[in-house]
Amino acid sequence: MKKEELLCYLGFSHFLGIGPIKFSLLKKHFGSTKKAYFADRYILDKLIGQKLTAKFIDFRNEFDPVKKIRELEKKDIKIITIDDDNYPLSLKNIPDPPICIYLKGEIPHFLKMSNKSTPILFAIVGTRSPTHYGIEITKIFSYRLAKAGFIIVSGLANGVDTVAHRYCLNAKGRTVAVLGCGVDIVYPASNRYLYNEIISSGGAIISEFPPGQLVQKGLFIARNRIISALSQGVMVVEGSEDSGSLITARYAAEQGKDVFAPPSPITSKMSLAPNLLLKQGAKLVTSAEDILDEYNVKITFKNIEEIKSKLNTDEKKFFELLEKNPLRIDDISLSLKEPVSKVLNIVSIMEIKGIIDKNSDNQYQIKAA
Repeated sequence: MKKEELLCYLGFSHFLGIGPIKFSLLKKHFGSTKKAYFADRYILDKLIGQKLTAKFIDFRNEFDPVKKIRELEKKDIKIITIDDDNYPLSLKNIPDPPICIYLKGEIPHFLKMSNKSTPILFAIVGTRSPTHYGIEITKIFSYRLAKAGFIIVSGLANGVDTVAHRYCLNAKGRTVAVLGCGVDIVYPASNRYLYNEIISSGGAIISEFPPGQLVQKGLFIARNRIISALSQGVMVVEGSEDSGSLITARYAAEQGKDVFAPPSPITSKMSLAPNLLLKQGAKLVTSAEDILDEYNVKITFKNIEEIKSKLNTDEKKFFELLEKNPLRIDDISLSLKEPVSKVLNIVSIMEIKGIIDKNSDNQYQIKAA
């Protein structure tokens, strides 16, 4: 793409008054982004109205796309326009594809793949205030799916999103965080370490909103359609009746994507979103294997049976417990009703054997699973 054309995409993307729908209309009418960007005021008046045209002309006169490009380069922010070869194919199929995608870090090859290609991008979303049950569900599914090679997609928000990203990384998987603000804004600020780890592990931080764009409530709704569009399926873990995760699920259904939900205790207000989706026809899942079966993904864990056959009785108990999800020493002790001293001894032996290791949350996990 010629640089002058790229600058025009950049200009449209930074002018929030013209979104994907209006941009598509203008581009189709004028035949190119450049012609649309520099179009005569009189023609623009007819297409998008005098008020919006006046604001756009003022913006166009003040905006310096060359200076903006330099700013983005200094921040290591990549720009992917809708006509770029690196633009995610799955986003092109929705009615309102983003004009540009901004990305922190290197562009992962998996973003360019179609939804029918492997690896599978899969969204795990839910409330910012999950219950203990919701946290455990998120840990198990994110960890197991990442181990199976799935790319976990979520929104970096507190709660379910954070747990989904974290346990994907714990499984040494890759994850995509879609933001409702600029990619240079870490929101929430408490997730800065997670934000950086996503990038360094080969994942991606992306947004359709220009860098510098601060958090606004309405932007999260637009963000949700990108989460679902990138993903082959969406699982809603927990949420109230007005949860944003229901919006993501609705987008997913409209986009022809699969929607999944685990059954939740009806006594919890956070059960309303997943249980409502189940009533509406979402696919019920009680284990990560249900999702693997849905996509016909067969996992052959490396020498898993051979490893088990060489373990003594105590080690086998540990192994089978950690197969479900990573745990800290105290949690292992409580689950198996064994003294911490004994747990530490067995864990040390299994570490030396190379069967388990410790993740960044100081939890033990199976290296072979």
